[in-house]
Amino acid sequence: MVSEEPSASQTPEPPPPPSRTASWRGLLELAVLAAVCLGGVFAFQLFLFKPFRIPSESMYPTLKVGDVVIVNRVAGNWSDPKVGDIVVFHPPAGAEARSAQCGNASAGYGHASMCDRPAGDPLNDDPYIKRVAAVGGDVISMRDGQLIRNGEPQDLPGEQVPCQGTSKLCDFPQPIRVPDGKYFMLGDNRPNSNDSRFWGPVGRDQIVGVAGLRFWPVSRIGSL
Repeated sequence: MVSEEPSASQTPEPPPPPSRTASWRGLLELAVLAAVCLGGVFAFQLFLFKPFRIPSESMYPTLKVGDVVIVNRVAGNWSDPKVGDIVVFHPPAGAEARSAQCGNASAGYGHASMCDRPAGDPLNDDPYIKRVAAVGGDVISMRDGQLIRNGEPQDLPGEQVPCQGTSKLCDFPQPIRVPDGKYFMLGDNRPNSNDSRFWGPVGRDQIVGVAGLRFWPVSRIGSL
């Protein structure tokens, strides 16, 4: 027997509207998905990699104001930075002052030796970015902006930036020894960098990570 087809005048009944429970379930699923995505981004930045925007000219010409670098937190947490690495870190107390403070009243700005001791505990806000110029046990001094490390003139990028004859910034003939477990930070732009010369070396626990890649602007993408 052939079944009778419905006539054109017969219209199918509309599907029942979704229940209020199903609607709430859908919203809950979206909320959970959004939370998972946000948590993943947060964990990615907290434990792996974090973007950092260059706020000053202290690392010019290597890094310019507005450049964005990727900070490798894994390297910062699991391996020790090396001389030449560019790192992001929390500076010691006193670094934020217009004339930075040294924990040794006979060293730092206006003295014959660079600062060998910080003035206080690390600051937690506004991390700095500099280059590791020396590590614990190194003996260092500076002439015309050129770092002398363990008796040898160094060939870091900062050594190529003229210090314009400003002795208080660039001449520290009396050697100091970097304490064990500490890192001496210098900006590549020696005449315009607030760095360890004036407020001392930083500890391993102050280092956020190593900056290994510049990814903005697009025209300057590349490794550091």
